[in-house]
Amino acid sequence: MSQGIPGTPPFKVLLEALSHSSSSPGSSGYCHEMKTVYGQEMDVTQDDIAITAGCNMAFVATVMCLADPGDEIILPLPWCFTHGVCSPLPDHLHRMSLNLLGIKPVPLYTRANEGFLPSTSDCEKLINSRTKAIALVTPNNPVRAIYSSDLISKFAELAQKHKIALVLDETYRDFVDAMPPHTLFAPSQTGVSKSSSSWRSNIIHLFSFSKSYCFPGHRLGLIAASPDLLKHVTTTLDCLQICAPRPPQLALASPGLLPMLRQSIQASAQSLKIRHDIFRTHLPPDWTIGSQGGYFAFVKHPFVGIPAITLCQRLAEELGVLALPMQFFCDDSAGSDLESLGQSKTDWERWIRLSVPRTSGDRDLPPSGDGSNDTG
Repeated sequence: MSQGIPGTPPFKVLLEALSHSSSSPGSSGYCHEMKTVYGQEMDVTQDDIAITAGCNMAFVATVMCLADPGDEIILPLPWCFTHGVCSPLPDHLHRMSLNLLGIKPVPLYTRANEGFLPSTSDCEKLINSRTKAIALVTPNNPVRAIYSSDLISKFAELAQKHKIALVLDETYRDFVDAMPPHTLFAPSQTGVSKSSSSWRSNIIHLFSFSKSYCFPGHRLGLIAASPDLLKHVTTTLDCLQICAPRPPQLALASPGLLPMLRQSIQASAQSLKIRHDIFRTHLPPDWTIGSQGGYFAFVKHPFVGIPAITLCQRLAEELGVLALPMQFFCDDSAGSDLESLGQSKTDWERWIRLSVPRTSGDRDLPPSGDGSNDTG
């Protein structure tokens, strides 16, 4: 429920490739997976890529090279607080990593009536001399808002304007059917300001093979950034975990494998879209959908005066239905900040996260939210 990790084994052809690569004497190398998503002509080369032991490792190594203790990195909110119950999500893992490193996570509040999409104008007000980066996760976790290509481009331009990094975590990229998700890597640079010489000036892309290809236990992530930054990243990785697992790298590099896998992934994304269509159609009209994507939907319940955490407890105890309340995804001190943005804390606390149900045609999809606690 918390992670959104595929609960099924990898695709059969990938399992076979993993089995073969585990005993292969060959060496690992650059995986051309990105070209199957962003286009064969994308402006990304082998020198722009670093492979990591999972996307969480990619984020930690990146921020260690961007910021020092006392510096700030902006993160959209809702994010996740454990409260002893909720397992870490990418936004929360990012926040925990920043706290561990002494870097201040600055909350960028989003508005429910805008689909929990972050605002560049609100973000710009938070930027100061200590700000080193803006970190976005799209599709977002926990609210599952899907950031449009245009919105991502606007954040890229904002970061470029203030000479700070835009860290774009696309862990859940393949859980939606809109491809490519943005144009930042296009040779024409349509995704960034024309005054920029390259996306490499300030954009850092993170990705989790583990999520997309259903093998979270193999811990494989990716960083796409400028070679100058990657020199520091690889040095940092030498102090954390030197080498990412080889078998999944070799497996994904198997000739002819990626086209087959991409077809299966696109079919899964289409099935998820159907699930969301059914969910939206059958949700009672007095429940409000704020955002939806992947395995989950963020909805507001209609019971005024009842906090989501109370409702979720009753759903679990009385009906056996598991849902996660907004209170798991924001700080208890959020009230005054919300009011300054024209939002009611009592309304904010009525939002819950539900998993979208399986349908009879979901033969190849795991149950909603099923999976281990192992993250990207």
